[in-house]
Order: sequence, then C-alpha cells, then structure tokens
Amino acid sequence: MTMPFRQSVRIAAYLAAQKLHHRDKFPLLLELEPLFACNLACAGCGKIQQPADQLRRRMPVEQALAAVEECGAPMVSIAGGEPLMHPQIDKIANELVARKKFVFLCTNALLLRKWWDRFDFKPSPYFAFTVHIDGLRERHDASVQQEGVFDEAIEAVHWLKERGFRVTSNSTFFTTDSPQSVIDVLNYLNDDLQVDQMMISPAYAYEKAPDQEHFLGVQETRELFRKVFADGNRKKWRLNHSPLFLDFLEGKVDFPCTAWGIPSYSLYGWQRPCYLMNDGYTKTYQELVETTDWDKYGRGRDPRCANCMAHCGYEPTAVLATMGSLKQSLRAMRP
Repeated sequence: MTMPFRQSVRIAAYLAAQKLHHRDKFPLLLELEPLFACNLACAGCGKIQQPADQLRRRMPVEQALAAVEECGAPMVSIAGGEPLMHPQIDKIANELVARKKFVFLCTNALLLRKWWDRFDFKPSPYFAFTVHIDGLRERHDASVQQEGVFDEAIEAVHWLKERGFRVTSNSTFFTTDSPQSVIDVLNYLNDDLQVDQMMISPAYAYEKAPDQEHFLGVQETRELFRKVFADGNRKKWRLNHSPLFLDFLEGKVDFPCTAWGIPSYSLYGWQRPCYLMNDGYTKTYQELVETTDWDKYGRGRDPRCANCMAHCGYEPTAVLATMGSLKQSLRAMRP
C-alpha cells in the first residue's frame, strides 16, 4: 500500500466515525479551487474558459478555510487553475496543515522555482506538491501545448525532493496514449524520478475543452488499462489508488458514481454534482448534499456521464467497498 501510514490510520478512523454516526453521505477529499486562472491552456481542460473578470478573482484565505471546516474532509486537493498564481496559496496550505488536514497542492510546476521566494512552504507529512505529468517529454509538452514544460516540471520535482518535500504526480491519459506510452511514463515516475505516489486518470470530456476528439470511452479505458496493468505492473508502481479502483479501470468490477465523496468548492460555491460537471452551485455543503439528486448521475443515468471513469466519482465508491470488506481491506494493506 502506497498511502503513508499516518494518512491511512487517519482515513480509517474517519470512515469508522462516519459509520458510527450513521452518516451515509460525507466527503473523503475536498477539491478546493481558489482561482480559475492558469498559465497554461491545455488541450483537454476547459477550466480557463471563464469570463475575464472571473479569471482575475482570488479566493480569500478565510473563505477557503471555512469551506474545508464546513465539510470536514480529512484530505484537501488544492487545484485551479494554477494555485501558485494565488498570492496567498502558501497561507491557505499552511493553515490547513496546522489543522492536520492532508493537503495536495496541484501544480504544473512552471512557477515553482521562479516564484519560490514569494512563498513560505515547509515540508510536512501532511503536505505534498502534486505535479502534473501527462507523459514523457514530447507527449507531455503536446498535452499542455507548450515546449519545455516537461523539463521544467522534472527539474522542479528534483528541486522539491532535495528540500525535503513530499512530491506526488498526477497523469491524465487520452486516446493518443498507447499502453506502452503509459507504461513508460509510469516506470519513469516510479523508478527514475521516484515520486512518492502516482495518481492516474482517464480524461473526462470537458464541454469547453479545446480538444474534443481524444477523450477515452469506457471500453477504450478498460482495454488500455488491462494492457497497462498486465505482467504485474500494478504491484511495482506506487499508485495512490485503492486496488478496487484499479480493478474498476480494467473492467474487472463496476461501481456506481459516488460524486458526493469528492465535492468541489470554487469561487462560485459548492459545485453540483462534481468538479467535472456544472449543474449549478450551492452556498453550503449541507445544501449540496441534501438538495442534489445524486441518483440521476453516473453512467447509465446521465448521458454526460456515459464515458466517465474519473476518480472523483468512482474512487470514493471503491474506498467504501474496500472498507466494507475484510478481504478487500487486507488486500489494500499489502505492500
């Protein structure tokens, strides 16, 4: 199991408390988006397709902290946009770490070394930089539509690790990826770059993304990951996923969507039903949970979800299934 022991114990205790209090809907991880602005225009992302006045906005520190406290999630993924463009992003992260939240700051890493002196980040077992790496040099630079991004991201990872920070990676895959190209980048991240953990995901079809031709369908996703995980590759990579979610990617099991498990909070409020879709916003987390018709979302229910196998909807389901089975819990604990 690649999740650090401290984090594993905290999450297990959190899930046990939810069960003890008979809560059937609760967050595992909060997707916090304190800004929409980004210094890249990636082909598969529609997040920067916001009005100019919204791209200039930055979430106040107090508002970000209040959202985390309100929902009570033990883990927070700070995304965007590019979080390092927020002038107080270090304060948001440090305040959450002080509250013993597990914080993952997602970044393309282009600004890390350039702007480092503007920030006050400190190594902590509760904090990690999550660097986006969508392939090796040519593939990654094509994905972000800018040359040199891969090389700078790799240098930033080395730079951070030399300073004692935990560094994880996040890789999104499209129809332009082959099983071998996925294997090559995961081998590189795991063995050469030696990131602490790796997260993988088939791309979700953002409606406003510039490239609408290369999003994976369900069958394509399953075929891709069956080949990627062949020959025992899953066991050697430090993947930050439950075994059941990896089974799900291969098509060995299927799950309903549990979008309430990874809610999204942005400058507009709590996004309904998840950060990948936009069916409006609520002012409070309680309103999000209680007024959203969760049963109408997921593959086979909403056409927009037809090809979705993203972690935000299906990883929580896999985690809950794991915790509800002694066999799967023991499986998840194996190295």
